[in-house]
Amino acid sequence: MAIPESTRGAVLHAAGDLRIEEVPLSKLGPDDVLVEVDAVGVCGSDMHYFADGRNGQNVLRQPTVLGHESSGTVLATGAAAAVAVGTRVAVEPAVGCGSCETCRSGHYNLCPTGTCYGSPPTHGAFAEHVVAPGRAVHPLPDAIGLEVGSLIEPLAVAVWAVRRADVHFGHRVLVTGAGPIGILVMQVAKAAGATEVVVTDVNDARLAHAAKLGATAVLNTAEQAPDLRGMDRLLECSGHPAALWQGIRTLGPGARATVVGQAPPQVDGLPLAHLQRWEIDLGCAFRYAHAFPTAIALAADGRVDLASLLTGRYPLDRTTDALRAPQQDPSHLKVVVRPAD
Repeated sequence: MAIPESTRGAVLHAAGDLRIEEVPLSKLGPDDVLVEVDAVGVCGSDMHYFADGRNGQNVLRQPTVLGHESSGTVLATGAAAAVAVGTRVAVEPAVGCGSCETCRSGHYNLCPTGTCYGSPPTHGAFAEHVVAPGRAVHPLPDAIGLEVGSLIEPLAVAVWAVRRADVHFGHRVLVTGAGPIGILVMQVAKAAGATEVVVTDVNDARLAHAAKLGATAVLNTAEQAPDLRGMDRLLECSGHPAALWQGIRTLGPGARATVVGQAPPQVDGLPLAHLQRWEIDLGCAFRYAHAFPTAIALAADGRVDLASLLTGRYPLDRTTDALRAPQQDPSHLKVVVRPAD
């Protein structure tokens, strides 16, 4: 087939200024593949870029296609690519440079020069096509449809978070935040062997969904503080410092707290003396490394329910509506853009 030189994409020019326009496509290298995008999940980072022109410390510096949670079908490959044309894939948006010491050690999520789709200035997947390194595409089994396949990326975030938290059989786990990542973390923690997983939030609808998918208990912290003691693991998925400090107080001696949600640049109030007295480890999770295969396996055999998180679908021409939908309707969990529609 003739390789297209450009594709239609949703390009963010400034906060609130998103335009559907033609975007040049990179030429296929020997190890690259061309993917026809089927679905792209809307992430909180996309919403921040759209609303504010920034996400955390990264600022929009030039017009950029957003989106990094994608799936699609391989249309063409470079001469050395190991994946076949026609393969249905989930696309890993950040695989590092592949050659530096950090990448070669296996920690490619921490690559000093790494880029991520949809993180300005790197173009993302709210587009009809993307070009990706062959190592960044992961074949989907028949049990996972293409639309659901776009949620493998956030599931990989949850897999990596649970690995970083070192959740074991029999652990009592507290998950703060019942958004898509928190609900996925809850399911992965149970798959890892946790016997008790408590989820907190301030949104009753999201807490109800967490309970439906297997949380052993849910708690609205806008109404009452968690009366928990001796928890083994805390996975903070809300991005709110108060939830982290509150969650740390529920942990028992020798426990571990892991920051998963987007952290502010600086946070005051760290209960350092409390952490030291009880030897509570405080760690962080950033994206993922080598987590896509596990995420695909968990979704394929039903241990994690992805389909129930999908609450909205929009064509590429309505990407602006997709980015606004979760704020306009807090009952949304996961909204996807379908470029082919």
